[in-house]
Amino acid sequence: MSNFFNIIFSVDFGYAVLRVTTPILFASMGALISDKAGVINIALEGMMLIAALTGVIVSALVQSAGLGLLAAVFMGALVGMMLAYFALNLKTDVILAAIAINLMAIGGTIFILFVVAGDKGISSSLPSLVLPKVTIPLIEQIPVLGPILSGHNILTYLAFLSVWLMYIFIYKTPLGLRIRAVGENPHAADSVGISVRKIQYIALTMSGALAGFGGAYMSMGYVSWFSKNMTAGRGFIALAAEAMGGGTPQGAMLTSLLFGFFDALSNSLQSLRIPAEFVQMIPYLATVIGLVIYAANKTRQIKRIQANKERDANI
Repeated sequence: MSNFFNIIFSVDFGYAVLRVTTPILFASMGALISDKAGVINIALEGMMLIAALTGVIVSALVQSAGLGLLAAVFMGALVGMMLAYFALNLKTDVILAAIAINLMAIGGTIFILFVVAGDKGISSSLPSLVLPKVTIPLIEQIPVLGPILSGHNILTYLAFLSVWLMYIFIYKTPLGLRIRAVGENPHAADSVGISVRKIQYIALTMSGALAGFGGAYMSMGYVSWFSKNMTAGRGFIALAAEAMGGGTPQGAMLTSLLFGFFDALSNSLQSLRIPAEFVQMIPYLATVIGLVIYAANKTRQIKRIQANKERDANI
C-alpha cells in the first residue's frame, strides 16, 4: 500500500497525468463542438487513428514535424467533412457512418502502414519526427509544481489552451451562437435564416481537426512512432468525458483529467505485483463507472423536473 501512495503522490505521476490527458482533452473538445451543433461524433477514434498515421508518414517524408502536424490536422478535418457528407447530404445514419469510419480506420491504417513501411504493427522503419517540448521559464524553478507543469510537449499546452479558446468561441462569437442555436433547436434556427447543414458541416470539420491534434500527439508527442490501434479507445473515453462534463469546456477538461488520472495510474501500477489484465482495464472501468454515475444523476434530475411540472399542473 505504501508503494501505491508513493506512486500517486510523486512528481512523475503528476507529470504523467497531464501527458496522458492531452489526447483525451483534444478529442473531448472535438466531441463538444459537434454535440453543440446537434451531431454526435463517435468517429473520433477513427479520426485520431488516421491523423496519427498521417502525421508520422508526412513528417518522415518531408522531415518536418510542423508539416506532419498540419497534415494530421488536415486529415482529421477531411474525415470530419466526409462524415458530414454521409450524414447530411446522403442522409446516412450518423452513428452507422461513424462506426464505418472507425472500422475503416482500424483496417485502413494497418494496410497503409504495410504499404509505406513494410510492417503491419509499428512504423519504426520510418524516420518520423516528434514535436518539441517546451520549458516554461520561472515555473520550472518552482519546487514540485515546476517539474509537473513544465517540460511537456507543445501540444499538451495547446490542449489546455484549447479549452479557453473553445469557451470563447462557443459563448462569445456569432458563429458559436449559431452552433448552439442549431444544436438546441434546428427548426427555429432555420426559420431565422441560419443554414443548419452549413453549421453542422463546420462543427464536424472542426471536430475532426481537434481529433487530428489528438491523433498527432499520440504518434508525434506521446511516442515517436505509429502502432496498430494505438489510440486504444481514447476517442470513446473523450465522448464520455464530454458527456460527464455537462457539455461545457471546463467540465470536459475536468473529466478528461479524471480519466487521464486513471490512465496514468494504470501505467504506473505495472511496476507493482498486480495482474496485468486488471491494470489494463482500469481506464475503461473508470469510464463505465463514470457513465453509470452520470446517467443516474441525469435520470434523477429528469424525474425531479417531471415531478415539479406535475405539481405545478395540479396547482
